[in-house]
Amino acid sequence: MKKLLALLLAVLMLAAGANALADAGSEPDWTEYNALIAQIKAETDFALREELMHKAEDILMGTGALVPIFYYNDLYMKKDGIEGFYANLYGTKFFMHTTFGDKDTLRIQLASEPDRLDPALNSSVDGACLAANSFGGLYTYDANGQLAPNFAQSYETSEDGLTWTFTLKEGLKWSNGDPLTAKDFVYSWNRAVNPDTAADYAYMLGGIATNDDGTLKVSASEDGLKLTVELAAPCAYFLDLAAFPTFYPVHQATVEAAPGFKDADGKVLDAGAWATDAGFVSCGAYVLQEWKHNESMVYVKNPNYFDAENVTMDRLEFMLSADDAVIYAAYNAGNLDFIDTVPTDAIQTLLAEQNPEFNVVDQLGTYYMIFNVKSPLFAGLNVEQAANVRKAIGLLLDRQYIVDTVAQAGQQLASSFIPAGMLDGNGGVFKVNDEKYTYPVPEAEGYYGLEPDVEGAIALLETAGYKFENGMLSAETPLSFEYLTNPSTGHEGIAQCMQQDLAAVGIEMTIKTSEWDVFLNERKDGHYDVARNGWIADFNDPINMLEMWTTESGNNDAQFGR
Repeated sequence: MKKLLALLLAVLMLAAGANALADAGSEPDWTEYNALIAQIKAETDFALREELMHKAEDILMGTGALVPIFYYNDLYMKKDGIEGFYANLYGTKFFMHTTFGDKDTLRIQLASEPDRLDPALNSSVDGACLAANSFGGLYTYDANGQLAPNFAQSYETSEDGLTWTFTLKEGLKWSNGDPLTAKDFVYSWNRAVNPDTAADYAYMLGGIATNDDGTLKVSASEDGLKLTVELAAPCAYFLDLAAFPTFYPVHQATVEAAPGFKDADGKVLDAGAWATDAGFVSCGAYVLQEWKHNESMVYVKNPNYFDAENVTMDRLEFMLSADDAVIYAAYNAGNLDFIDTVPTDAIQTLLAEQNPEFNVVDQLGTYYMIFNVKSPLFAGLNVEQAANVRKAIGLLLDRQYIVDTVAQAGQQLASSFIPAGMLDGNGGVFKVNDEKYTYPVPEAEGYYGLEPDVEGAIALLETAGYKFENGMLSAETPLSFEYLTNPSTGHEGIAQCMQQDLAAVGIEMTIKTSEWDVFLNERKDGHYDVARNGWIADFNDPINMLEMWTTESGNNDAQFGR
């Protein structure tokens, strides 16, 4: 009798669980993930922290919302004779120490119209490059990719690692000649976390302790030469953060005097209104002198920069375009000296010729497909079914074909979101199988195999109610969606490869192309079903790739928990 009652109770519990799952809709509950990220950021046991980060990645990849394609490397071309240029693993390019024979002007293409030039509001790699050359932080990166003092001349930390005190260089100035002091950092960091600013990266300052009024525990000495920062928990990568654009200072008077900043009632309309045209106050090696929107930008040397005597190039002229055929033609015609894109049909020739102007360098990041978990595409499905649909699409993709025919630069196939080579914060590399953790697909050290799995994909789609006949999706249960990307032969070529892979089992994928700045905002606002995405790490620790998916993060393009 007891066994019968127990069995009946178990059946009722399973039924209740199934009903609850169905009632919950298709979106994953993100409460556990948010709490886990907070725990990781507060954890001081580095071995446990690594364990928790693997758990977080398991949850993230379990949604199927991120489908990794390949791990990035960086391609660019620069004219023979250009010296002193360097880039780091995070895609930031530094031009201030460049020489090109006796030329004082460098003609550059990085991307099309930038979305934001306000360092606190930028979330793109091209925007970070512009910020690194026209603003600055306490720290920066040198030509060897190592952290180096910038506006700070030194720092000290307390024994418990919770208090950092930076001593600034004396005589720092804004481009208009105003003194730049530690008080500017206090203002700028508090501005970045203020919800009115709507900074995508506000969460990166979340490790700093807060006062009762919600402001950060960051203070400046009376003379403005010392900046004291109190952390909520020790942070081994805090110097990396100090070199990141969100931590750059901005000029308060310029920010708050800009037309369009606030309305008549004092409500913030656009926190970045001050940096939407040329002529604004900055603090780096260059200032923006001219901006012809969607066409060109001109930066000139900032005479008030503390290291101006070592800035070798007087003028940077940027072509704003996403048409890589036009860009490549301009480069070959001698109208550009540096380009950050190459048409896919030129890559193999450049490699075969061993063209010395063509550069392929390491980069720490992942190119991936992203799903909007709130998309109507998943209406009527429960959480598990929606995840299975997304995972099935990931299983259908032929990553090797994409790399061989479109990317073409020997990119490593991706089986997880956190890239190969990223450190674990505990003296090793994160993406490896070891005695403490083994990836779900051990042979690929990730969540996807490196070859398509059509049978596995069909099985997952069938769990979501899709029917198949002879390996093709039945007309009775069609599956179609729109894929959003920005224009380039590479991105569009990858989209077409995916389209073919999915069509092989009857899934219809249409491709929508939007200009770069429009594309970024459509994706950010969740106005899409499926989109292309890529993330270049901001620093070498997995938390960078994990904390961006918390509900409150401005980089949570998948819309988890919203």
